[in-house]
Amino acid sequence: MKRCYYDTLGCKKGASIEEIKASYRKLAKELHPDKNHGNVEFEHKFKEINEAYDVLKDDQKRAAYDRFGHAAFEHGQGGFGGNGRAHGNPFDFASSFTDVFDDLFGEFMGGRRARRQNRGADLRYNLEITLEEAFRGRQAEIKVPSAVACEPCSGTGAAAGTKPEQCPTCSGAGKVRAQQGFFTIERSCPNCRGQGRIIRNPCKACHGSGHVQKERTLAVEIPAGVEEGTRIRLAGEGQAGLNGGPAGDLYIFISVTPHSIFQRDGNDLYCRVPVSFVMATLGGAIAVPTVGGGQVTIKIPEATQSGSQIRMRGKGMPVLRGAGMHGDLFVEVAVETPVKLSKKQKELLRAFEKESEPGSQPETEGFFAKVKDFLGTEN
Repeated sequence: MKRCYYDTLGCKKGASIEEIKASYRKLAKELHPDKNHGNVEFEHKFKEINEAYDVLKDDQKRAAYDRFGHAAFEHGQGGFGGNGRAHGNPFDFASSFTDVFDDLFGEFMGGRRARRQNRGADLRYNLEITLEEAFRGRQAEIKVPSAVACEPCSGTGAAAGTKPEQCPTCSGAGKVRAQQGFFTIERSCPNCRGQGRIIRNPCKACHGSGHVQKERTLAVEIPAGVEEGTRIRLAGEGQAGLNGGPAGDLYIFISVTPHSIFQRDGNDLYCRVPVSFVMATLGGAIAVPTVGGGQVTIKIPEATQSGSQIRMRGKGMPVLRGAGMHGDLFVEVAVETPVKLSKKQKELLRAFEKESEPGSQPETEGFFAKVKDFLGTEN
C-alpha cells in the first residue's frame, strides 16, 4: 500500500508550497543515489519522494490528490500506475529534482533562470612616477584606449527606435536544458549565444555590440607615499559591458623609477655619503639633500668609521594614509681613501703611521690579533 504523499515528504496536509519544497530538498540531499551507491532501500525512497513531490508541487494534481487520494492517478486517469509511471508517459522524476536544482546548486551555477551580467573586462594601466612624485603625491592624466558604451544606441546594440527582443528559444534565460536520464544538461542558448535576447535591427555605429573603441583621458589622484607595485582601482572605468552590461574596472599599477641618490625600503630612505679621510678622523659637518627638497646638515663625529649610519628621524617617505607620519632617512658614511697623492702627502702619511700609538686603530689591531690566535703564531 502506498504511503501518503504528505507523510513521504514529512509534511502536514495543507502545508504551503515553500514547506513542501524545503522538505523535498532536505530529503533529496539525504537520499540521492550519488551519496548512497548500491543501497536499494535508499533508491526506492528517493523515487518515492520524487513521485510525491511531482504531485504536491502542482496545484491541480494536489487538489485531485487531496480529494481522491492515490485513486486520482490510477485506472487510466492520466496518473501513475503500479510501476511508478503515468499511463503513456514516463514519470518525470528529473523535472521534480531540477525544480529545486537552483536551490541546491544556485550559488555555484548562478541559478537556471539567472541572466548573464555581461560585465565588461577589467583593464590594467602601468604608470611610472619618480620618487619625488611618490613623496609629494600628484594628479596624473592618463589616456586609456578602451571599449565604451555606444552613444547612438545607449549601449543596447539596437538601432534607434528599436530595442532588443527576448530570445524565443530560451525565454530570456540565456541557457537551455536537455535531459539525459536522471541528469539535466545545461548549455548556452545557441540562438542568442547566451545573451537572453536577440537584436533584429543592429545599431550601425557599433554593429550591434553596444560599444565602440575610444581613447579616454582620465584624471588619477596619486596619493603621497605610494610604493612600487601599489594598485589604484577606478571602478567602472574598464571595458564597457556587452549589450548594456556594467563596465569593468580600471587598475593602475604604480612603478617608481630608481633614484640617483636615495634607495627606499618601505617608508625609510637610505643615502650613501662619501666623506674624506680627514673629516672622518677629526669630525665635521656635511649637507645632505632630502627627497622632499632642501638640505639638512649632518654632524660627523670624530673617528667615524666607514659604514656607520646616522639616522635622521622623520626625513623619510610619507606613510600612506598615515596622517602626516614619515619614515626615517639613514645616511651611511663612506670614508673615501685619497688618490693621486703628492710626494709630500705620502711622506706625511708615512710619518703619521710611524707616530701612531697602539690602540689608535682598534678594528685593525683586533682583527690581526684574531688571525694570530687562529694561526697559533706569536708574530
